[in-house]
Amino acid sequence: QVQLVESGGGLVQAGGSLRLSCAASGRTSSGYAMGWFRQAPGKEREFVAVITWNGGVTYYADSVKGRFTISRDNAENTVYLQMNSLKPEDTAVYYCAADLSSRSFYRPGPVGRLDYWGQGTQVTVSS
Repeated sequence: QVQLVESGGGLVQAGGSLRLSCAASGRTSSGYAMGWFRQAPGKEREFVAVITWNGGVTYYADSVKGRFTISRDNAENTVYLQMNSLKPEDTAVYYCAADLSSRSFYRPGPVGRLDYWGQGTQVTVSS
């Protein structure tokens, strides 16, 4: 069992920045890829970014590429999402997730197939 807890969400003006954190506990030594999804009211949960266990490979949704940066600190069992140049369209609940395959984050299919999920943190971007 892996437990994921997100933090760092909040209210920010368009063009501003936030950094989300996801702290993992429990079984964290199995080489999990970790990443982020988001879900706006009335919309499906969508992929945002993922990073492999060793940090060597990252993959981003086109909607955030060039604005968001994912990183991880395995010593702290924490993954981060630095969000810059935020837009109102970025408003959503952001969920941290972990899976043994980074492909599970961005390949077509139901997001419920991913192994572990956090509770989510709200990000609101005002115009």
